[in-house]
Amino acid sequence: MPHPHAALTPSEPGFRYSKSPRRVYWELTIACGLSCQHCRAGAIKDRSPEELSREEVFGVLRSLATAEPTPVVVLTGGDPLERPDFFEIMDYAKSLKLHVDVAPAVTPKLTRDQVMALKAHGTGAMSLSLDGSNARRHDTLRGIPGCFTRTMEVAKYVHEAQIPMQVNTLVTADTLSDLPAIHECVGQMKARRWSLFFLVTTGRGSLLPQIEPAQAEALFEWLIEMGPKSSFVIATTEAPQFRRVLASKREDGNQMRVPGAGMRDGNGIMFISHRGEIMPSGFLPLSAGNVREQDPLTIYRESSLFVRLRDTAAFGGRCGACDMKDLCGGSRGRAFAATGNPLSEDPLCLYVPPIPDMPQGDLRGA
Repeated sequence: MPHPHAALTPSEPGFRYSKSPRRVYWELTIACGLSCQHCRAGAIKDRSPEELSREEVFGVLRSLATAEPTPVVVLTGGDPLERPDFFEIMDYAKSLKLHVDVAPAVTPKLTRDQVMALKAHGTGAMSLSLDGSNARRHDTLRGIPGCFTRTMEVAKYVHEAQIPMQVNTLVTADTLSDLPAIHECVGQMKARRWSLFFLVTTGRGSLLPQIEPAQAEALFEWLIEMGPKSSFVIATTEAPQFRRVLASKREDGNQMRVPGAGMRDGNGIMFISHRGEIMPSGFLPLSAGNVREQDPLTIYRESSLFVRLRDTAAFGGRCGACDMKDLCGGSRGRAFAATGNPLSEDPLCLYVPPIPDMPQGDLRGA
């Protein structure tokens, strides 16, 4: 009997994004006014002299604009608004007809006027981070008193500006119990999307406690339960196992959407650092090249690192044996953080793949 997931497991090319990334996360600067405990970028107060120049940034944008389809470009940091040429970069990207989203830090610089300027310059969507349901919890992680109150205020500005808003929440052993209360806050913020970032121990995040696989599985079930009760879409980052759980619900005849199917570090996702290094994601700190020396789309399509990450047949452990590896594929960043090998299995996953049917041959010599 075929496994019930078989119809969801694609054949080649399946959920493979070889021609161009779907999302490019671009760390324009590591300068930031916050001191977040989990910062992937290791952000600092001042801008780095190694940052790409404006003309170098423009060159990368021109390359990305030639992709078919063109990717969503997410300008992040640090705090991208720390670059004095930020709005020039925005305007140039829009002149190339690129869709640009912005992930700013919630500092005193993110005023109502700044939010309105983001709208005027064509921001497609904005993201704000909320890692606690109250000031004590959120401000502790962000490292700056008053950040929670300011975040809720900025959310009102974003809603007023009619910019679609995503709220990002870190999932750790410390934030897990607070997620139901954070869910209520996200609704109050009038967000369109809630993305839960499952901790990968890279950057400052290496000091924070991860959740256990059983806790992740229970959280996935709760998120699916809350989906129809929420005024916003619920998604995960660095936890593609959520797609497996969503897909399993189809066995009961439900038409569950599986957003972002197959997308993961290096497959549909590309990250550009402030120095121009091209990586599979900000959570998988392996460089495949530099935009100062090579075309970013060429690196994405042809570098051995990206090509191997798109080949699920090369995965090891349970990820390699999994019947859902094309739909999910595990977090390559977490696999690397745990083992030093981005092709190994994701230790967060609890799923045990089914054992393939034995061939019905002559067993006399067995």
